[in-house]
Amino acid sequence: MQLVRASWLIAYLRKKRDTMLQLGFIRSQKEKVLSGLKKKNFKELDLLDRVLEADDLRKKLQGQSDDLLAKRNAASKAIGVLIAQGHKEEAEASKNQVAELKEAIDGFAVQLAETEELLSKLLVRLPNIPNEIVPAGVGAEDNQVVRQSADTPLLYDGAVPHWDLITTYDLVDFQTGVKITGSGFPLYKGRGAKLQRALIQYFLDYNTAAGYTEYLPPFMVNEASAYGTGQLPDKEGQMYYMPADNFYLIPTAEVPVTNIYRDEIIPQSSLPVKMTAYTPCFRREAGSFGKDVRGLNRVHQFDKVEIVCLTEAEKSYAALDEMVSHVEKLIQSLELPYRVLRLCGGDMSFASALTYDFEVYSAAQQRWLEVSSVSNFETFQTNRMKIRTKDEQGKTQLLHSLNGSSLALPRILASLLENNQTAEGINIPAVLRPYFGAAIIS
Repeated sequence: MQLVRASWLIAYLRKKRDTMLQLGFIRSQKEKVLSGLKKKNFKELDLLDRVLEADDLRKKLQGQSDDLLAKRNAASKAIGVLIAQGHKEEAEASKNQVAELKEAIDGFAVQLAETEELLSKLLVRLPNIPNEIVPAGVGAEDNQVVRQSADTPLLYDGAVPHWDLITTYDLVDFQTGVKITGSGFPLYKGRGAKLQRALIQYFLDYNTAAGYTEYLPPFMVNEASAYGTGQLPDKEGQMYYMPADNFYLIPTAEVPVTNIYRDEIIPQSSLPVKMTAYTPCFRREAGSFGKDVRGLNRVHQFDKVEIVCLTEAEKSYAALDEMVSHVEKLIQSLELPYRVLRLCGGDMSFASALTYDFEVYSAAQQRWLEVSSVSNFETFQTNRMKIRTKDEQGKTQLLHSLNGSSLALPRILASLLENNQTAEGINIPAVLRPYFGAAIIS
């Protein structure tokens, strides 16, 4: 699969000059951008110089082309005057000059198009730079634990991992999922399907009660949508692609939901925009293997409820704190042991400026499972999608975009089953009982 189908990308970027990291910012804050890319362990640091060189060449070619165009326009106007004055020879010379200038301008147009294509291909490969408070580090071992709940639960002697529980209580059928589709596509059944539905409904009710408007978006998106949120070109190999229609199955509801406002100017009176959506999510998870992928720990299709926020730049970090608190209280309501991590530069996503991960403790596996990432992308996504507002002076400003999982279901379900198992059955947390219709799975 190609990195990004160039014909679409170039047409898109010609319409939206100065996308991704803004060129003006790269030029004026080169050292800051370079430092941020190093913190993210980005390897192609020479890309910055190549971007600026390509932009310099673009400007030079554009300037030369504009100069020739001005000369051609002047020569064209002179032809009519010369003919009216009876200077036929001078008029014929001006016609020849116009023809020569047109040929030269056409040549510059080809060079300019090639330079714009190169610039676009270089720019799209640059990730967002991290916020200054992001810790340096290579991977998960360098993430900072911000806070952690009380002690992890002690299970009874006969406790088993969730993959044994779902077999014992007939909640999920992995083998039939393999028959229907393939490995990593679980089939929830009976009380397992009902518990999934209960979790989804509870999460949506919790989010809408906090002011998030509910959406049910398409589960497939076009290239423009995937590009807008930063899945392209960074995660193309992880997404399921349908070449006949040039669509992608969504890896998260963040993609279609954020794109609702692509190419729009949102009135300040409507801010912040807070949205929530349930969708299935599809990820190829290429390269994943080993004990950490057993059961529901890592699958190709899973359910997730997402929250998205669009707000003014000066309010986005307060919004991030609010979203982190929102997700934390949701996990607390499920009575699950958890911890909050601030991700290091090397463990952050391509588009994020600051990310907090939530992990719940899976007692039978004796390991932490990630169930939510809450991120501020600042202007990285909104610059791609041109999501803006106008300030009191009427000046157009890019908004900041944020999103978070609220919550991802497979590992929540795994932790709920493992941590609440008893000799008599699996206890259902109090907040879920009205949705599930029972207090125990026995």
